[in-house]
Amino acid sequence: MERKMAVFGILSTDAQAQRVAIKLKAAGFRGEDISVLFPDKTGTRDFAHEAHTKAPEGAATGGTAGGLIGAAAGWLVGIGSLAIPGIGPFIAAGPIMAALGGAAVGATVGGIAGALIGMGIPELEAKQYESKIREGNILVSVHTDDGTERDRVKAILKEEGAHDISTTGESSVRSSAHVA
Repeated sequence: MERKMAVFGILSTDAQAQRVAIKLKAAGFRGEDISVLFPDKTGTRDFAHEAHTKAPEGAATGGTAGGLIGAAAGWLVGIGSLAIPGIGPFIAAGPIMAALGGAAVGATVGGIAGALIGMGIPELEAKQYESKIREGNILVSVHTDDGTERDRVKAILKEEGAHDISTTGESSVRSSAHVA
């Protein structure tokens, strides 16, 4: 299945992210085409305890997923918790989970920004997104097949008050989206 673009945006609250997820589903977007990334606000110690892992740093796990995970976002694919060495615990879903899972386990250079660059986001924007996510914001990314879908996603994000909305080509998203 050929993907041509991704739309990225930053949301400030869980409530915004829930509304975006509901609207994207109602608009016909598939759960596997949507990525969500936000800090796990329970903290590393709670994360490690809840995930029942012996190696909380750098391990991708399926721990609890916080307020966003529920009826509104439960249909997203691959949702779970992961810890990124030197950065901390996060909740992720969709293709970004696979990209970050590899970064977390392998402690590759770049952390979140490196995964985003690998998904086609220019380096400067990727670093800005990483900074905003570290501050507690929520990144939403939707993979689209055409300009009509792209415009629909942008409209939904704008309706819910998203900021830093951008689009990018996805030459490498397909390969990172299918990493186990």
